[in-house]
Amino acid sequence: MQPFRKLVVWQKAHELALNLYKTTRTFPTDERYGLTSQIRRSAASICANIAEGCCRQTRRDFARFAYIALGSASELEYHLLMAADLGILNEECYLPFERSVTQVKRMLTGLIRRLMTDNR
Repeated sequence: MQPFRKLVVWQKAHELALNLYKTTRTFPTDERYGLTSQIRRSAASICANIAEGCCRQTRRDFARFAYIALGSASELEYHLLMAADLGILNEECYLPFERSVTQVKRMLTGLIRRLMTDNR
C-alpha cells in the first residue's frame, strides 16, 4: 500500500479536477446536470480510482484501477471537447485543459506499464 498523494499523476489529476470545478461554475445553469456534472464527475473519478488502486494488495489490482482512471480521463477529454464545440469553453480555456488531460493520460499509461512489468 502506498500513499496516493505522493504520486505525481494523482497530484496532476487533482489539480486538474480542482481547476475544472472552478471553471464549471461559470457554465450555463441549464448545463448543471449535463456537462457540468459530467466534467466534474469524470475529473474526480480519475483521482478517486488512483487513490483506491493505491490501497490494493497487488500491483495487478492497482493497474486495474489505473485503467479505470484512464477511461475516466478519456471521458473527460470528450466532455471538454463537447463543451468547446458548443461554445461553452472558449479556445483559450479549453486548450490548457486538453493539454492537462493528455498529460495525465500519458502518465497513467506509464504507470500501468510499470505496474504490469515490474516484478517487485
